[in-house]
Amino acid sequence: MALINTGAANIHSVAKAIRSIGGSPEVTTDSDKILSAHAAVLPGVGANDAVMRALNANGLPEAIRSFAESGRPLLCICLGMQILFDRSEEGELPGLGLLGGEVLKLPQQVDSHLGATLKVPHMGWNQITFKDEEAERHPAFANVAQGMYFYFVHSYHCVPSRASDTAATAWHGIEICAAIAHENIVGTQFHPEKSGRSGLSIYDRFLDHATAVS
Repeated sequence: MALINTGAANIHSVAKAIRSIGGSPEVTTDSDKILSAHAAVLPGVGANDAVMRALNANGLPEAIRSFAESGRPLLCICLGMQILFDRSEEGELPGLGLLGGEVLKLPQQVDSHLGATLKVPHMGWNQITFKDEEAERHPAFANVAQGMYFYFVHSYHCVPSRASDTAATAWHGIEICAAIAHENIVGTQFHPEKSGRSGLSIYDRFLDHATAVS
């Protein structure tokens, strides 16, 4: 499995999480290694332009697009999910354009449910709600219960052009896209590696799925 090095600070925590459930991630910026892998993980923290500059410097956008278009499993985490889209309000550089849509800044507003001002960034544990029943979900999400809590750290949120690309939502003053699934591409706005057993189960299921389809 290729663990694509975006220069983000959490790359080692993602690698550690994957190893803890029996995976063998290879942290790499080598296009050939990415293109020859049976599965890939694209993590990320930080800002849109910083990560896109790092990917561009290593010639990786085309390799990631080619990998995704090959049909092999691709898991994208947090900013790694955001850069799948066409554009982001966070910066000027375009994303990978693998999914239609944009990334917008979270509004700082009063939550009508709680009567309290919600802070940006959205940081901490939050519940997610899947759109589909378990049997209809991407295999990476197959064993995750409705209403399970996961750990979020973000100031921007994805707005897919296709409603069908949103696999799960969460509430932070507005309904936000918490996870996406489109054919072989799956992503989470939250951090599975920071979300205890529930988060590790997503990596575990993704690995099982990648092995099954390879």
